[in-house]
Amino acid sequence: MSRKRLEPPAALIAWSERADAALARVLPPETREPAPLHCAMRYAVLGSGKRLRPALVYATGSTLGAPLEALDAGACAVEIIHAYSLVHDDLPAMDDDELRRGRPTCHVAFGEAMAILAGDALQALAFEILSADAAQPAGTHVEMLRTLAAACGSHGMAGGQALDLAAVGKTLTPDALDRMHEYKTGALIRASVRLGALAAGSTDAALQAALDAYGHAIGLAFQIRDDILDVEGESSIIGKTAGKDAAQAKPTYPAILGMDASRARLAQLTHAATAALAPLGERAKQLTELARYVAERES
Repeated sequence: MSRKRLEPPAALIAWSERADAALARVLPPETREPAPLHCAMRYAVLGSGKRLRPALVYATGSTLGAPLEALDAGACAVEIIHAYSLVHDDLPAMDDDELRRGRPTCHVAFGEAMAILAGDALQALAFEILSADAAQPAGTHVEMLRTLAAACGSHGMAGGQALDLAAVGKTLTPDALDRMHEYKTGALIRASVRLGALAAGSTDAALQAALDAYGHAIGLAFQIRDDILDVEGESSIIGKTAGKDAAQAKPTYPAILGMDASRARLAQLTHAATAALAPLGERAKQLTELARYVAERES
């Protein structure tokens, strides 16, 4: 009997559509020179995608009272950073993958050199968009830029990728595996939550700490669910090369913990994420739905 597919929350669909429209506006048009570079940039960003990171910006900011218009820049910036990271992660020198989101990866479609340039240009564009956001005061601009930069650097995505490359063929401890993914995947997810709070003008230190705990938990939960889906062969549904991590001898949660323990850890993290939202009371509904969707999604 086929399993009924889990549908994403209605709010996630709406935020994804809003992010898609905003991204299409801020990316350089394909007709503007250098056209090949702009084509590669748009190819890397637009198309299918869950848009979880923009959704977290929208969910957090709107929960704290910000209008969606004030959240568009942060949502676009974080998704463009995510797209740039995927372009570079897929390169032959990194994960060497030929499939992303159901179609050829950027370097397969445009060549390796153009893919590298597209990733570089996307990273720069993200900070340009965030710094030019007229909806935020200067002090908020600086903190949002710092937040996004930290999520990209040696204690964020780049550091996580370095740890990932160094771990190939090795057996990591659970703590080392957590640290790798707290950097590689979790840092940008935590930043998405924080960007939403900053754009809403939040200055409550206790609330920001609670939201950071939420972001930390769903960041690891997202990666564990990805690892489980990869083992189950579900990655083909979302256009990734199923089983590639295992084939490359990369450490994963099922490989280190086992499937049952990975599922138990996923449940624990989901509970921790929702518990962290207690200070928000009933306002936490949409963030709670996103946490549960991260843990239960089938793609």
